[in-house]
Amino acid sequence: MNYVPDRITQDGRRPEHGPVEGELWPVEPGRYRLVAAAACPWANRAIIVRGLLGLQDVISMGLTGPTHDERSWTFDLDEGGRDPVLGYERLQEAYLKRFPDYSRGITVPAMVEESSGELVTNDFPWITHDFFHEWRDFHSADAPDLWPTDLREEMEEVMKRVFTEVNNGVYRCGFAGDQESYQDAYDRLWTAMDWLEERLASRRFLMGDAITEADVRLFTTLARFDAVYHGHFKANRVKLTEMPQLWGYARDLFQTAGFGETIDFAQIKTHYYVVHKDINPTQVVPAGPEPDVWLEPHGRG
Repeated sequence: MNYVPDRITQDGRRPEHGPVEGELWPVEPGRYRLVAAAACPWANRAIIVRGLLGLQDVISMGLTGPTHDERSWTFDLDEGGRDPVLGYERLQEAYLKRFPDYSRGITVPAMVEESSGELVTNDFPWITHDFFHEWRDFHSADAPDLWPTDLREEMEEVMKRVFTEVNNGVYRCGFAGDQESYQDAYDRLWTAMDWLEERLASRRFLMGDAITEADVRLFTTLARFDAVYHGHFKANRVKLTEMPQLWGYARDLFQTAGFGETIDFAQIKTHYYVVHKDINPTQVVPAGPEPDVWLEPHGRG
């Protein structure tokens, strides 16, 4: 959770919300490249928000492959194994170009300056926040209001609980080093999942009748739940498909333009089951579950 805290803001101004602990870079179409991975839930957020807001023509995007080694994510999907814009084989190169002695993890999503090839920021919660607030002049005409002013205070409370108890909660289960830690993580996760099930019984989306950033942040975990977290991370009280409200809600989002097309179940499973050799020493990737269930009618709305 120790990220490069730079922000990209309109005219390089001090942003209205959030910390300013690094440098401020100006919004400029064509200057930055979002490097992401379809397999990663944190990067998946940025892919979705960029698409929902219509920023594809002003912020380019490069995608790494689903696996990485101890050093870095790699551009396995591109011809010759190199990002066609940055020319890099490894995302690590952008980090080291900016910080030659960089010793922390090489994470996605990352914003990279195209001209210099230098990392700008990998502070993922603020990347999507600033896509909405700072790149507003370049949003498409039909871009959704992902941060409604009148709901912001409540939405931040909801997102904080989703982040600590669900987004991170599944990892807390999966990487627990002893039975007591696992049981505590398991109980915390399912307390939060039950809270979400109850909340979604009386509203279509987390904050009401419209999609917000809160839904994006929850969706990327739910999309991976049955395929990875239920078994691989031992978050196995029930499957997502056995929770009526959450399952209907997840399908509702999946079938909304900008969400489902960003989900690549093959890459997701390959990432978790191959990279986490301490949890899955054989690196065998499961064949199921079948993805067609995500296209079944959701009955919401």
